[in-house]
Amino acid sequence: MNGQSCHVARARAEPILLADPDPAWAEAFAAEEVRLRERLAEIPIGRIEHVGSTAVPGLVAKPIVDMLIEVPDLQTVHDRIAPVLKAAGYEYFWRPTGPGEAGVAYAWFIRRDASGARTHHLHMLPPGSTYWDRLRFRDLLRARPDHAAEYAAVKRETAARHRDDRAAYARAKGRFIGRVMSGHEDAPRG
Repeated sequence: MNGQSCHVARARAEPILLADPDPAWAEAFAAEEVRLRERLAEIPIGRIEHVGSTAVPGLVAKPIVDMLIEVPDLQTVHDRIAPVLKAAGYEYFWRPTGPGEAGVAYAWFIRRDASGARTHHLHMLPPGSTYWDRLRFRDLLRARPDHAAEYAAVKRETAARHRDDRAAYARAKGRFIGRVMSGHEDAPRG
């Protein structure tokens, strides 16, 4: 099994564990942003945004800080950012552009603490990526506590049913996100 396959297998096998809201998540985001800007000072990165459930005050979440990081392109991630972050202990994941293709279609990193628990997910995105829409969902949950409470219930129920199936957990959350966002075309834009 190659290095990428080992990382993917390990990541997929980790159970879904939710935690009560923790104000320290905002501090963990801020500290990681500083760390990244220092490590990547020679590489042109743009905005860094805190997204996901840890970015919504009062929301239950996997205790992993999700970050969107603007990069010029994914080749820069592969050629320049990945070597720096891998040397600092981050795990690098990518999806190829297509079967048998070498290009990177999506890139992200996992940072872990000394015990091996995930602490951060770093999603590297070029400016035009559709993944920036995650900001709209974050902002909607921040503005609508009723939606945040419903999302928390969906997450708890789904985590209980699919504790060991990250794909099923993601699909269930995705259905909720799609339903809520389709009813909120006026949701804040990131």
